[in-house]
Amino acid sequence: MKIQTTRFGEVEVEDTRVLNFPKGLLGFPKYQDYVLIESGDQSRPNEESNFWWLQSIDLPELAFVVTDPTLFVSTYKVPIHPEQMLGLGLSSIDDAQVFVIVNKRGNVLTGNLQGPLVINVASRCGEQLVLSDRRFTTRVPLIELHQEAPTAMSA
Repeated sequence: MKIQTTRFGEVEVEDTRVLNFPKGLLGFPKYQDYVLIESGDQSRPNEESNFWWLQSIDLPELAFVVTDPTLFVSTYKVPIHPEQMLGLGLSSIDDAQVFVIVNKRGNVLTGNLQGPLVINVASRCGEQLVLSDRRFTTRVPLIELHQEAPTAMSA
């Protein structure tokens, strides 16, 4: 299928890559189907990125940068309740992929570790959870961006 995006134009994606969030995402309950698009540097195609775009297939301008939180916070574990496991069709959290939405605050990328996206890898069905655990916030610093050195201009 072809989807329209504001960042990448028209993108071809396989139907089997569509992720369904029956409840939508927080603030966007109406939009339930998304795909992951790699966000790597196009000038370095062999370099693996730790970030992806979670792109709505229904609204071209709706997309979120997401990442695997354990790449930055090794101790992060989603305390998922049995009823949430059942709702996602999971028998184990190991059958899930967890992402968090990333935001840029100044020169720091932060992750919403309080609202992780938990996706059943087999069914491609997901849910954005809201954790009550006070160890996690919506703006946990992940990495600091380095400013590029200014380039000298020739006269």
